[in-house]
Amino acid sequence: MNLELGVFLVISAITVISSTLVLTSKEIFRSALSLALMLLGVAAIFIMLGAEFLAAIQILVYAGAIVILILFAIMLTQREEREVS
Repeated sequence: MNLELGVFLVISAITVISSTLVLTSKEIFRSALSLALMLLGVAAIFIMLGAEFLAAIQILVYAGAIVILILFAIMLTQREEREVS
C-alpha cells in the first residue's frame, strides 16, 4: 500500500465518520461542527484529486460561510430549558 492510498483512506474514514455524526448527534452544535469537519474532508479529497479550485470553493463557501451561518443561527436562537425525566 503506498502513501497516497493510505492518506486517502484516512481522510475518507474521517469524512464518513463525521458525516454519520452529523446524522446521529443529539446536540445541534456538535452536528454543525461535524458538518464542518466533513466538508473539510471533502475539500481534502478534492486536493488529492488535483482539483484545487473546487477545494478552495468548498472551504470558502461551504465550510466557511454556510457552517458559520448555521452556528450563528444556533447561538442566537433562544433555547427552552426543559427537564428530562
